[in-house]
Amino acid sequence: MPIYEIIHTGRVPVYVYTDTLDPTSRQQLMNVATLPFIFNHVAAMPDVHAGLGAVIGSVIPTEKAVIPAAVGVDIGCGMQAVRLDLKEEDISGKAEMLQAAIERAVPHGRTDQGGPNDRGAWHTVPTAIHAYWAQYGIEQRLPQVLNRHPKLLHKRVNAERHLGSLGTGNHFIEISLDEVGQVWVLLHSGSRGIGNRIGTYFIELARKDMGSRLKQLPDPNLAHFQEGSAHFHDYVQCVDWAQEYAKANRRFMMTAVLNALSTVLGRPAPLLAEPIDCHHNTMEREEHYNRTLWITRKGAMRARKTDLGIVPGSMGAKSYIVRGKGNAATFSSCAHGAGRKMSRTEASRRFNKADLERQTLGVACRKDNSVLDEIPGAYKDIDTVMAQQSDLVEILHVLKQVVCVKG
Repeated sequence: MPIYEIIHTGRVPVYVYTDTLDPTSRQQLMNVATLPFIFNHVAAMPDVHAGLGAVIGSVIPTEKAVIPAAVGVDIGCGMQAVRLDLKEEDISGKAEMLQAAIERAVPHGRTDQGGPNDRGAWHTVPTAIHAYWAQYGIEQRLPQVLNRHPKLLHKRVNAERHLGSLGTGNHFIEISLDEVGQVWVLLHSGSRGIGNRIGTYFIELARKDMGSRLKQLPDPNLAHFQEGSAHFHDYVQCVDWAQEYAKANRRFMMTAVLNALSTVLGRPAPLLAEPIDCHHNTMEREEHYNRTLWITRKGAMRARKTDLGIVPGSMGAKSYIVRGKGNAATFSSCAHGAGRKMSRTEASRRFNKADLERQTLGVACRKDNSVLDEIPGAYKDIDTVMAQQSDLVEILHVLKQVVCVKG
């Protein structure tokens, strides 16, 4: 579908790819569009909903400035998917066993910062993860940045122990079937505690750096760093590192999931193609409209003509494997998922356990009150989202999950 609406009230317009833009999201988009360093226009994806300062589901092009809150605190959050040489009959009747095996193989859920009941991180870091960290850990890669910002490594942030773990909220691991009954594994996670720490730290630092100029902004969460300022380069380096950490996190989890699946099935689970991996909370240096820009995708995915991507629904809905169309009006971007249509608090108030069981019928997953805020009814309809972004992506595969492990 083409652009539904163009908002002209800011310094630059906002291109909106949905017909259900809520008032809070509209105001946040208008706020961003007033900033003097926004290039040409802002794009709002079909899954758009309110966030911190900037909406989730937005593409923000900037010149010589970056907005930490627009990148967010789950830096590099994204998806990985693999198509396996397994068919539906290979996993038939084994959904609950696969769910349990994945839950044992991948740390998930809330963490108590290293205590004896810590489910969200490793007790003993696996050898492969320890070796990776010894070479690519933040202390090894960004020692000068850490010297200037020692508070980044807060004593409660143990990034090595979180590497290869799922997290909480809408992070998940799924076993799904495509339209011909081929087995896929999908997972969704990001840069975990260290990404959160980097994001939170620099959001606060941007506010402090702006001083009295903060009052001139429509929202203090739009505090930003200008190129050449004291902390701009440090922030960019930290974001780059966190995005690589997030990708490594997904890679380690996928290895653990495939090993668990092979153990349950008693046979290898070879891949039919290379993994698809895509960020959807990122900041990248890119060329658009013959200009070199910073492109911030907050809850949006890069979708150039060469890009394969993953657009998940909720834990009871379909997901899609897509190829980008390189749409210039979105700076070659697309939606990153179904997008929430209500808050977690509202979902927990409106729905109950019976609703969750009904909406996840046929999916092996937790069906208790602890995941009620992730009920499918709290999300937008994924088919509507896909219809609204038909100009942005081509659908390659349609997936339906049979197992879902939530954080």
